[in-house]
Amino acid sequence: MATGSHPAVDWLLGSDEPAIRFLTRRDVLGEAVDEDASEIMSGPKVTALLSGQRDDGAFRGEPGIIRRYRGNSRRPEDVIGVDHVPAGVAGHWKSTQWRLVSLVELAIPPGEPRTVAAANYLLNDILDRRRNRFGPKIINGLPRICVNAEGAALVIGSRLGMAADPRVQQMAEALLDWQWPDGGWNCHRNASGRRSNFHESINAAWGLHEYARVTGDAAAAAAADRTAELYLQHRLFYSLGTGIPSRFRPHPPPAGQVINTRWLQLGYPSYWHYDILAVLMLLARIGRIDDARASDALDLLARKRRPDGLWAADRQWWTPPESRFAHQHEVVDWGRAHQPSEMITLHVLRILRAARRLAHAGVA
Repeated sequence: MATGSHPAVDWLLGSDEPAIRFLTRRDVLGEAVDEDASEIMSGPKVTALLSGQRDDGAFRGEPGIIRRYRGNSRRPEDVIGVDHVPAGVAGHWKSTQWRLVSLVELAIPPGEPRTVAAANYLLNDILDRRRNRFGPKIINGLPRICVNAEGAALVIGSRLGMAADPRVQQMAEALLDWQWPDGGWNCHRNASGRRSNFHESINAAWGLHEYARVTGDAAAAAAADRTAELYLQHRLFYSLGTGIPSRFRPHPPPAGQVINTRWLQLGYPSYWHYDILAVLMLLARIGRIDDARASDALDLLARKRRPDGLWAADRQWWTPPESRFAHQHEVVDWGRAHQPSEMITLHVLRILRAARRLAHAGVA
């Protein structure tokens, strides 16, 4: 595939972020290109993500709290407890966890000392949390537990060359133990138990895939594939119409209806949120993107291409670094909503290449 064959490719190759140029050549153009670690580390986004690191490895943040509610309520009178989150883990999208996920997405070299130090901090923090020390709440035989941190930690540990670390192995084993029969995970205590949570499952499946990729762990690979099958059964965003009413969803959508229109909107980073970009990237990574049940989502992704050949965020979960909403702001600007996004465009081209649809998008 020739360089300069498409405006989106040309645009990505002109990025001021070396990682984006490298990933475009490797993952979109299919070139056998070697990673230049020093160049990757010099990128403005990588530099910003590594800024403000403390002596203990965490990135600068403010102490925070997580309120635990009765069932799925969010009313003040239903608060049943408060977990205090240490500085460096708090800070929402600028936290140590999400910075590390962004760094490994930007091809940070495995074993890079600063990211390894941050990963060590994160692994210790996650394993010290109540759910890992005492186990999850079991309701009707199903563990009700939030696993986004464990899934993200598996991605981070596997990409940074730490998959053999006993802490990473422990998280992989925990995710396997906590997986629901339908292939996902769920933290809602009042969920009917018939279906796991799409948001909660996306990073767990990605983490198990990354762990299996570097370790050859067959159980982890099979678990990630079961999550992919869960999503594919729904053609990624359609209701099957067989849900059981619950307090969380008293009126399940009928068969064939879009479960949540927000899932059809592109955004990056998605963090722990489920949307078609995140799930199509998961399917591309684990080799299930050619399943016919992904076709509707692939068609929708292609239709979102702008007249200039690029892709943009429909909306974002984060706010810019200068935002007054400090608990939601990022340390980098990933591209404002409705403006061309390098990472979204890169992800879309990766997905289309894996699905053998690049020619349909005009990339020869």
